[in-house]
Amino acid sequence: MRFPALTILAVLLIGAVPATAADQAVPLAAHRALYQLTLEQARGADVAAASGTMAYEVLDACEGWATRQRLEMTVTNRDGQDIQMLSDYTTWESKDGLSMRFRMRQTTESAVTSEVAGEASLERTGGPGEVRYSLPEESKKALPAGTLFPMAHTEAILAAAHEGKSFITLPLFDGTSEKGAQDSTVAIVHWAGPKAGKWPDLSSLSSGRVHVAFFDRDAGTQQPDYEVGMRYWDNGVADDLSMDFGDFVMKGTLAKLEVLRPGC
Repeated sequence: MRFPALTILAVLLIGAVPATAADQAVPLAAHRALYQLTLEQARGADVAAASGTMAYEVLDACEGWATRQRLEMTVTNRDGQDIQMLSDYTTWESKDGLSMRFRMRQTTESAVTSEVAGEASLERTGGPGEVRYSLPEESKKALPAGTLFPMAHTEAILAAAHEGKSFITLPLFDGTSEKGAQDSTVAIVHWAGPKAGKWPDLSSLSSGRVHVAFFDRDAGTQQPDYEVGMRYWDNGVADDLSMDFGDFVMKGTLAKLEVLRPGC
C-alpha cells in the first residue's frame, strides 16, 4: 500500500526504538483487506464530509507480488454537493526487487483525471534504474541508486523495525505519478510484541506505528506531497490508517481481512 528489500538501501538511520520485535523476520503475507474510510479532519473550507472504502489485495505470483488497491470516496462540499472519486492502482513487482509493472487510473465523477502506466527496472540491488512510461505519454525517467519499489519498501520498513531503528529515508518509485521516483521519510514508533486483538491471524505478530511522508525530489520543498500513518504488523498487514490528502485527512479502519495460504 502506498501503503505504503530486507537489505535497507541508501538509508539514513537516526535514533532507535526498543528492539522488541521478533528476532526471526516474518515473510510478507498474501492477503485481501477492506478498509472503511471516515473523515478524521477537514482543513479546507470546502470539505464538509467524506466517506468511502479501500480494498487492498496482495497475491503471491510465484516470482513476484501482484497487488491491487481500489479507493472509492465520496466528498461532500459546503454546498451539499457529493463528488465521487475513484482510484484503481495495480502493480506486479518481482521478488528480487529489480522490476515492476504498474498502472493507475483516477476518476472524478466518472471523468478520468489521471492515468499512469508503464514498467520500471533497476540495474542491480541498490543500483540505479529507469522507468518507461506508456501513459500519459511515452517517456523515460532515470531512477536514482537505492530506489525501492513498493513491496521492497514495505520490507525495508519492517526490517528497520526489527533492527530497532526509528527513522529511515528511502527513495521510492511506486508508479502513481509521471514524475518518477520520490523521497520517503519513515518514522517507526511504539513497536511491541504480540498482543490479542480482533484478527486471529495477527495476534502472534509484533506490530507498531509507522508514519510515511512522500516528497517530490525535484520540488525543493520541505512540505510532503502526501502523508500516511498506520499500524503495521510483521507480515505487512496494516490497520488504523491516517491518510492525509492536504485539505482533509481520512481514517481507515480494517473491516475485513483474509490472509491467504503461503506459496504461489
